[in-house]
Amino acid sequence: MPDRFAPVLRALRVSGRPTSDYDLNKDQTLAEDRLMRPAAVLVGFQESTFGLRLLLTKRASHLKHHPGQIAFPGGKIDQVDRDAVSAALREAEEEIGLQANAVDVLGTLDAHETVTGFSVTPVLAKIDPYFRPTRQEEEVEEAFTVPFEHIADPKNYRIEGRIWRGEMRRYYTVPYGPYYIWGATARMLRALADRMG
Repeated sequence: MPDRFAPVLRALRVSGRPTSDYDLNKDQTLAEDRLMRPAAVLVGFQESTFGLRLLLTKRASHLKHHPGQIAFPGGKIDQVDRDAVSAALREAEEEIGLQANAVDVLGTLDAHETVTGFSVTPVLAKIDPYFRPTRQEEEVEEAFTVPFEHIADPKNYRIEGRIWRGEMRRYYTVPYGPYYIWGATARMLRALADRMG
């Protein structure tokens, strides 16, 4: 039986580059002395009868930052965290009840810079296929999965734009069904898809 994780492992062996929310907005000037806060997210895949599925969350609509947006489990790296991997695992446990013993970390992608001042390390991982999320209701409105084939295909990505802080900002989207995946989440997924091309 073929290893469904082989494409992910191959992608991790391909050299990449850091990505940014500014990749599609080259006309915006970034301050050389800007301070970036380190963060990490868990890009977790589960094997199912129909192939690999990517685990995502929908943020609660009452949150101050990014309400209702589709995101990976994750957050800023705290002093208690050894590194990006431990931060991503801690946040995933807090947000969706994912225990570290149900996770096999595969590797990391290059950091992604967000317009909100974070340098986010995507941590790619294999999740126990029997894991079922237990969401932290204050933060997570929904936890769901999308097919790996969908996010791995660059043809499923679109570039859209909206006014942000008085300027037009362009960004990637990779919608799936009722889920509008966009912004930093879509950009990190596009970076993974590009490594598979």
